[in-house]
Amino acid sequence: MPSFINLIGYPLKHSLSPYFQQVALDYYHLNVCYQKREVDAEELKTAIFSLRDGQHLGANVTVPYKEAVIPLLDSVDELATLLGAVNTIVRRGDILVGYNTDIYGFAESLKTQGSFVVRSKRAIVLGAGGSARAVSFALVRERISSLLIANRTMDRAVLLVGELRRYAMQIGLEAEIDVLPWRALDSERVLADRQIIVNCTPLGMKYSAEEGQSPLAGNVIPRDILVYDLVYNPYPSPLLRMSEEAGANILGGLSMLVYQGAASFKLWTGKEAPVDLMYDEAKGMLMEEKGQEIER
Repeated sequence: MPSFINLIGYPLKHSLSPYFQQVALDYYHLNVCYQKREVDAEELKTAIFSLRDGQHLGANVTVPYKEAVIPLLDSVDELATLLGAVNTIVRRGDILVGYNTDIYGFAESLKTQGSFVVRSKRAIVLGAGGSARAVSFALVRERISSLLIANRTMDRAVLLVGELRRYAMQIGLEAEIDVLPWRALDSERVLADRQIIVNCTPLGMKYSAEEGQSPLAGNVIPRDILVYDLVYNPYPSPLLRMSEEAGANILGGLSMLVYQGAASFKLWTGKEAPVDLMYDEAKGMLMEEKGQEIER
C-alpha cells in the first residue's frame, strides 16, 4: 500500500512541486505518491489532522496557509518559529512537526546557482511578505553588511526591518538594515552601490493581476549586479529580461523552489534529494507549458 505526501494550499493549479517531488520519490523507488490537496479555509483543520494517518509522511504547505497551520501542529522548529511560517510538515509517529525550508532554499540557490557570497555585501529586497521575510532573514544569517527593504506598503517594511534588526543583534551582526521608500527605486543612484537585488513581489508573475509588469525600470539597473527574481513563471520574467539587457547577472526563482523542495524531501525520507533531476523536471514542465501556449 502506498504512502502519501500532500501539497496543501489554494489554488494549486499551476504548482510544479508534484512533478519534481514525484521524480525524486521514483528515483529511490519509494512507494510514495505526492499529491495536490486544494482546501479552503474551513477544510484546513481536517486536512492537517488527516496527516496523522499512518499512510502519510507529511506535507508541503503553500499560500495562503503557511501561518494558519502553526496552531494545528504539535511542534515547530527554530527557523519556522523565526519566520512565523511553516512550509513543510513531517509526521513522526503521532506527532506533526512543522519546518520552514525557504531560508535554506534561497541561501543554497544563491550559492549554487548564483555563485554569490552574501557576507559583507549590500542588498535590496523588494517586498515585505512571506517570501521577503525568508529571503531577508537568510541574508542576515549569511552576514550581509547592508540590507534595504522596499515595499509598496511602507508599514509592512517598517515591521520587517524591526524584526531583522532584533535578529541581527541576537546573532551579533552589525549591519545597516533600513527601509527604502518604494519611489526611490526610480533612482539609478540608489541601486548603484548594491551587489544584489531580490524581487519578492508578484510583479511579473504569470496568471496574476500583475503579469507583464516589473518593479524596476531597465534604465536604473546597474551592470554586473545580480538580480534575483523569485518569480519563476514566466522565465525570464519581465524584470530579468530587462536586467539581462542592462548587463546585469540574473537568477530566476525556480532554483529556490527546487532547493526548498529538496530540503523537504530529505526531512520526509531521510535521503539526499536528487537535486539535478528535480531541477530538470521542473524546468521541463515550465518549457512544456510555454510550448503548449505557443501552439494554442
